[in-house]
Amino acid sequence: MRLGLALGYWGRGPSPAHLDLAREAERLGYDSVWTAEAWGSDAFTALTWIAAHTSRIRLGTAVAQMAARTPTATAMHALTLDHLSGGRVMLGLGLSGPQVVEGWYGRPFPRSPLTATREYVDVIRQVLRREGPVSLDGRFHSHPYAGEDGTGLGKALKPITHPLRPDVPILLGAEGPKNIAQTLAVADGWLPLYWSPERWADVYALPDRLPEDFLVAPMVRAQVCEDVAAGLLPVKAMLGFYIGGMGHAARNFHADLMGRMGYAKEAGRIQELFAAGRREEAVLAVPDAFADEISLVGPRKRIAERLDTWRRGPVTDLLVTSPDPATLRTLAELNT
Repeated sequence: MRLGLALGYWGRGPSPAHLDLAREAERLGYDSVWTAEAWGSDAFTALTWIAAHTSRIRLGTAVAQMAARTPTATAMHALTLDHLSGGRVMLGLGLSGPQVVEGWYGRPFPRSPLTATREYVDVIRQVLRREGPVSLDGRFHSHPYAGEDGTGLGKALKPITHPLRPDVPILLGAEGPKNIAQTLAVADGWLPLYWSPERWADVYALPDRLPEDFLVAPMVRAQVCEDVAAGLLPVKAMLGFYIGGMGHAARNFHADLMGRMGYAKEAGRIQELFAAGRREEAVLAVPDAFADEISLVGPRKRIAERLDTWRRGPVTDLLVTSPDPATLRTLAELNT
């Protein structure tokens, strides 16, 4: 099981610690570093900055939002950074939800998310393989564009720049059963959001055998500390925001996943509190048991025991979220 560093997206401004954490992760032997985006900082610019200040560590987006760019634009980002970094890019993509897609990007959320995702990946693969002009008569992505509001002058093109690698790994952030099943069929890897090392088989209903070389790369909040309850507070804060605020009450994929993990009632309560502006109460309403199940928090010995449980499943890459260099170092030592 390889280790990765998940830096996420910026808050109010850039974190001065992110570059130092990425360098430290590379020094410690971490395999990868990952950036993200929501409705503020973008994933690729920060990742390019990290690429310029590192030499070995692989570079991933977890995730770049599909609504933010056309698939050809995303492919251009990937092939450009792959060249500049010497072939270190891994492209993690996510569809996001209706609240973000329609509220921030000003686009309709696709009525068939599976089809939209499949077409998006198809176009990116065509660009990176550069076997011919990009061509797709899709429901959501059309190359050349064939809509009635077009000029009819569009021409099928292939990238001017020859990609460094035709097989840049594409990973998908998927939460629902159908989305996960499609991810296994069309992608090179999967980015689970909440991973239970004890109950993953029941929660995700994965097949007995995954595709060869398929990546399973969940994120995990980690903190070496003596007080487990205190260490879980950042995990609960993250869950409170994602369950309560990252999606509409009627359609929140994160809340749906929490429900499938046995906490449907609690997820509903978190949403109610968050919607009422009672955010601190929403965070406190996150069950400690749920936060603990999907994280690595506590003294070194406790983390070592729990890390063994993570290793026994299908996880290939554990993407660690932690602002603490000492925690990153401890995990590197325990994972040798």
